Amino acid sequence: MSSERDSETTFDEDSQPNDEVVPYSDDDTEDELDSQQPAVEPEQNRVNKGTEENQEPLKKDCSWQVKANDHHFHEQPQFKRKIFLCFKKSKYAGNAIKTYKYNLVTFLPLNLFEQFKRAANSYFLVLLILQAIPQISTLSWYTTLVPLLLVLGITAVKDLVDDIVRHRMDNEVNNRTCEVIREGRFKNTKWKDIKVGDIIRLKKNAFVPADILLLSSSEPNSLCYVETAELDGETNLKFKMALEVTDKYLQEENAMADFNGLIECEEPNNRLDKFTGTLFWRNRSYALDADKILLRGCKVRNTDFCHGVVIFAGADTKIMKNSGKTKFKRTKIDSLMNYMVYTIFVVLILLSAGLAIGHTYWEQQIGNSSWYLYDAQDYSPPYRGFLNFWGYIIVLNTMVPISLYVSVEVIRLGQSYFINWDLQMYYPLNDTPAQARTTTLNEELGQIQYIFSDKTGTLTQNIMTFKKCCINGQRYGDCRDGAGQLPSHPEQVDFSWNMYADGKFLFYDHYLIEQVKSKKDPEIQEFFLLLAICHTVMVDVSDGQINYQAASPDEGALVTAARNFGYVFLSRTQNTITISEMGTERTYDVLAILDFNSDRKRMSVIVRESNGNIRLYCKGADTVIFERLHPRNLKREATEEALDVFASETLRTLCLCYRDISHDEFEAWNKKFMEASIATSSRDEALDKVYEEIEKDLILLGATAIEDKLQDGVPETISKLSKADIKIWVLTGDKKETAENIGFSCELLTDETTICYGEDISALLQTRLENQRNRAGSSTHSSLRMNEPFFQGSRNRALIITGSWLNEILLEKKKKKKKKLRLKFPRTAEEKQKQIEKKRRADAYKEQQQKNFVDLACECKAVICCRVTPKQKAMVVDLVKKYKKAITLAIGDGANDVNMIKTAHIGVGISGQEGMQAVMSSDYSFGQFRYLQRLLLVHGRWSYIRMCKFLRYFFYKNFAFTLVHIWYSFFNGFSAQTAYEDWFITLYNVLYSSLPVLLVGLFDQDVSDKLSLRFPRLYVLGQKDLLFNYKKFFKSLLHGAITSLVIFFIPYGAYLQTMGQDGEAPSDYQSFAVTAATSLVFVVNLQIGLDTSYWTFVNAFSVFGSIAIYFGITFDFHSAGIHVLFPSAFQFTGTAPNALRQLYLWLTMALTIAVCLLPVVAQRFLSMTICPSESDRIQKNRKKYQSEEEQWQRRQSAFRRGVSARRSAYAFSHQRGYADLIASGRSIRKKRAPLDAVLGSMAGGTGAAGTG
Repeated sequence: MSSERDSETTFDEDSQPNDEVVPYSDDDTEDELDSQQPAVEPEQNRVNKGTEENQEPLKKDCSWQVKANDHHFHEQPQFKRKIFLCFKKSKYAGNAIKTYKYNLVTFLPLNLFEQFKRAANSYFLVLLILQAIPQISTLSWYTTLVPLLLVLGITAVKDLVDDIVRHRMDNEVNNRTCEVIREGRFKNTKWKDIKVGDIIRLKKNAFVPADILLLSSSEPNSLCYVETAELDGETNLKFKMALEVTDKYLQEENAMADFNGLIECEEPNNRLDKFTGTLFWRNRSYALDADKILLRGCKVRNTDFCHGVVIFAGADTKIMKNSGKTKFKRTKIDSLMNYMVYTIFVVLILLSAGLAIGHTYWEQQIGNSSWYLYDAQDYSPPYRGFLNFWGYIIVLNTMVPISLYVSVEVIRLGQSYFINWDLQMYYPLNDTPAQARTTTLNEELGQIQYIFSDKTGTLTQNIMTFKKCCINGQRYGDCRDGAGQLPSHPEQVDFSWNMYADGKFLFYDHYLIEQVKSKKDPEIQEFFLLLAICHTVMVDVSDGQINYQAASPDEGALVTAARNFGYVFLSRTQNTITISEMGTERTYDVLAILDFNSDRKRMSVIVRESNGNIRLYCKGADTVIFERLHPRNLKREATEEALDVFASETLRTLCLCYRDISHDEFEAWNKKFMEASIATSSRDEALDKVYEEIEKDLILLGATAIEDKLQDGVPETISKLSKADIKIWVLTGDKKETAENIGFSCELLTDETTICYGEDISALLQTRLENQRNRAGSSTHSSLRMNEPFFQGSRNRALIITGSWLNEILLEKKKKKKKKLRLKFPRTAEEKQKQIEKKRRADAYKEQQQKNFVDLACECKAVICCRVTPKQKAMVVDLVKKYKKAITLAIGDGANDVNMIKTAHIGVGISGQEGMQAVMSSDYSFGQFRYLQRLLLVHGRWSYIRMCKFLRYFFYKNFAFTLVHIWYSFFNGFSAQTAYEDWFITLYNVLYSSLPVLLVGLFDQDVSDKLSLRFPRLYVLGQKDLLFNYKKFFKSLLHGAITSLVIFFIPYGAYLQTMGQDGEAPSDYQSFAVTAATSLVFVVNLQIGLDTSYWTFVNAFSVFGSIAIYFGITFDFHSAGIHVLFPSAFQFTGTAPNALRQLYLWLTMALTIAVCLLPVVAQRFLSMTICPSESDRIQKNRKKYQSEEEQWQRRQSAFRRGVSARRSAYAFSHQRGYADLIASGRSIRKKRAPLDAVLGSMAGGTGAAGTG
């Protein structure tokens, strides 16, 4: 039994997770995984024609068929799927995309459905139906219908405006154009009209409109360079290469139009890095892989034009498969309000039932025996009680006022505009203002507990800059003049002496420039020559300008630095490289390129100089270079010191070295190198072994230091958010080293941080899972220990985990089925039950393992997940939402962040360099990461405080208003008679008490924005739900109930035995109603005055204006003139003028107001004096803080470089560089053979193949 159990959760030992590989993370079946070929490495690009033709095509599970230039093929019955009843639709999606929620047909039903999911809206709909029944209606039906329509209308218009924006953005994308074969010619066609099987032509800098198979391009061997920033956030170029056969045959327009190849491939899925398929053409089959596919969202670079056939369009493309569905998001307060509405509804039913029973009893005891109460209806007391139950449901409906929802929407809309108008969140460089793209989530910005951030383009600028270097033990890069002295003020180096300088390079060490120009130090010359030679950068010359295309941005930065210092990489061929050395052109023979891989962490180039000498140049991480140095390297210690200095400044370091090689040694080594290059098995291992033999006894030249430039204010922002008790997780597709470097740069990691990796926590989690299994069913004491922390002590820990380890630990790794010959027999019921039980147990273990992982990760101060796919990003967010019940925010700038943005409670898009897909799917957007602190700590906190204060007060004022009816019921035979005039009930929530609380919800602030940023701990209130919860709700209910008691019983007592000044008795029902109503208006408006923290003229005007409006309307409605016009609607004729001229009643109202408000004033004073909150203390000292703010000159940033003693590893390309491509000669331009010659050779090759 134990072995079976272990097999369900133990990890696959045969294949340890690879930190460098981005794992799959989609919903593939196991069969789909079975059908995959072994991972295709980039060397596949040089596979020759014979291999392409003879490779056995994969037919299993390749059910997606695409016929080029044949739309009718895709309309065949076998390619249609049932969508509803007998209606069928093609399984091939059109290329139009949609991120909107509604269209003309679905807007009304879908929007109403969404709105009636709110309990209050449904409640008022039921109420409206009840009010239409004359026997039970105590209020007119229009008093509910008009507010309900108003609420639904305002919300619908707001949703419509939001969706129109999405429609416009979709139209902008769908109406882009590219050239498509139509009627034998290339014609401009809109993206939305592109279909599967179309042949399209793309030009330089164009976005790829669909997933296409590359057929040919303007580059040699139909090479095509693409930028995949929209997909994986990487701005370095990738290269794709067409099949050799399509490269030769499909160059001309008429050849494209006649192309009729059939492609069989995998069904649409979201694996960005994998593709399996076969091209059938001219009676031959050709294997296809991911290196021949251009994905939607890529950008064509450095390629004049390319051609391709559309395989997946629109919603079937991999980028759209990764984007997830648009989810309806509701705030935590929204959910809480719904539950509170249910609570109020239960209270309402219980109260109504109790009052109905009271009426039944009263009818039996008094009503039946009182002849003057006979209403000509011979109903029994129980039936009268039943009718009164529904009457009270209607009378007490204001416990849940529908104006609450209108007011909430207005407040949210106002807060959204404040975000849009905030000039301190405006990014002038890109002309990008902050934008609240939704208006329903503002208060949740004040409750964030976890932030999930992308790295590239979100935390960083995507710009690598050469900052400093160490040559021959001497450090360069500090601000110095030509003599090596500190200047009085820094001056930028003038590179005008160098005709190849790019003009964008900034450097301030004039001393290094003088050394370079003087040519006195040979080590300096060798240093920059190495940077110009040892790389796999491709060069492109356009309009006389040199442009470099590097496999990694770091490499591009180093070659660009060498270019500016006078050592310019000009061109290369298959086996030569040309450099301009301080104006003199020299060409070197490239004998071998020893490319980078994740284990080697270095690359080397072996060149032959013009004098015949052979030299190896090498660059790599210090850890691997120092192991291979010659024992007598005099400058090693000085270089190590320089590396420590660079590391303390969080610069990315790289060591440079060289060695001279004799001809005999090279010849002997080259033979081994050639043998390893053609090895059929374990080729990489064989090459690495050969590389080791030559990369030894190296002579150290120095080190470089590159800055992976963070966006402005990132460390400060992360520090402030951390002080606000917000945990930040970085989720990126980048390498582990790169992500770790950024972690140190942005102060997420420090020298004191203990870093745990995937392999470290794997065993920890496995042990915990075993312990939990063993403890299951044991004593309570041991079950309590299951929740003990993973780490002992309070050390500062961080977790860095790769996507492969994430799949492994979370048991997401799908195991391939073992292919065995099995005879299928019907399974017995017992076997089926055993299978179900096994699956249930495996699911339970998986869920427990995931919970354990989340618990462990949340014990860490910071978490960095690297080499993760878009689906994995969303999965991590979802796990924290699921197991921590925490409010999450995801922020990113690329299409690879869309799924994560949609999954989190709040999605924030950065308008950066990676397109607009993240922004289009986000709830909020702005130009820089640093604006996040203002969005959360200022706008989010204010929105939360305002909304909570608004809701607490709203419930209070409506309980105070409504519960008076209940106390009145004890004196009117529980007859559902209202305590107020009908018009007062109608206008109370609309005019008499709505404006002050609305303005508090819009403008109130406990402390200023500067103090909110200065004291991030103020934010914690929202995370802990301290300002609005069930406890606060019941406090509001109790406060309202006490107020209603005072408002009813003090006037009641005053009216009991009273004579007016003129001898008239004012103790009639109408005068009492006016007195109670006037007291109520005073109390609730003065109460909001006490609750206001930030007084303005507008607030004061609204409070006193509401009271004035009440008196104006009341005197008007109680006048004789309006009664003459509408006698049935206005029946309180003369009541207000008669009652309110009695001084006795004014004293009664003054007493009522005092009894209601003085205890509140006393309680506030005592709480602020005895135990003030942090907000109270800051408010008390705000003038002192403001004066400090005015006097305080911003000191040097607390985030000084120089705090880390760690060496930051150089980040090479995420895959092998362009070494194989250069060595194969396929990237080098050469004269294209005439088409006849190509066809002849092709025919000859075919004949030979057939003969063979």
